[in-house]
Amino acid sequence: MQSKIVSLADAIAQVQDNTIIALGGNTIHRSPSAAVHELIRQERRGLTLVKTAGAYDVDILCGAGVASGVIAGFIGFENVFGMAPLYRRGVEQGQVHAYEHACYSVIAGLRAAAQGIPFMPVAGLLESDVRKAQGFRTVADPYSGQELVAIQAIMPDAAIIHVHEADSAGNARIYGTLFEDQLMVTAARHVILTAEEIVDGASLSSQPELTTIAGFMVDAVVHAPQGAWPCSCAGRYEYDADYLAAYHAATGDPDAFQRFLDEHVFEATGVPR
Repeated sequence: MQSKIVSLADAIAQVQDNTIIALGGNTIHRSPSAAVHELIRQERRGLTLVKTAGAYDVDILCGAGVASGVIAGFIGFENVFGMAPLYRRGVEQGQVHAYEHACYSVIAGLRAAAQGIPFMPVAGLLESDVRKAQGFRTVADPYSGQELVAIQAIMPDAAIIHVHEADSAGNARIYGTLFEDQLMVTAARHVILTAEEIVDGASLSSQPELTTIAGFMVDAVVHAPQGAWPCSCAGRYEYDADYLAAYHAATGDPDAFQRFLDEHVFEATGVPR
């Protein structure tokens, strides 16, 4: 079987400007940070990001001018560092369009795309401000007549997912919480995996029930140890609080943020030194 292993630069070169990109992980946990840094280095523009709850990945892509839109339920650094300042500033200044969602509705949109249908009916959002802000339409249940909210399918042009292990064919395992990563893979047209470790396919086939992502759905695999850093990767490393604090401090001033990018993204490999 032909190997799908490529360099990080070659994998991200497959991502086109003005496309919809789903990012795996959740807030400061198992985000595909190495790939995010490479998107910045390759100066991608006009990306619409999809994530139920993002943090460093979405924020830095907004600050670096890569993202022009965000489809998400929440963007922030949990109770560790608070809100995401560059995302917020981008929205306030009209540089980033916030496609207002709940995490629930992002998942519904991805499920619709994964199942090949144009929308997913959901209950519970009829009186929500999210429905009004996003202009979600309604549909009647043909059996009961109940009015439901119809969430339009969200089909990413590419999903970028960080995993614990992958083989050369793209079969992969995630240990710990999966978040929406499997759903993103099934909904997306193109899938890029970054992996902490490349393993022999035989080691995965010995316990196939532990395989999270099937190789036939994957287009490219990148060996990226510490590829989630500065976010955490369950069982491997915790999030880097010092780095994230320095990042957060740099976001308050454009010159300080550019210096941060120069030092930590353009002049670095994305792996802590």
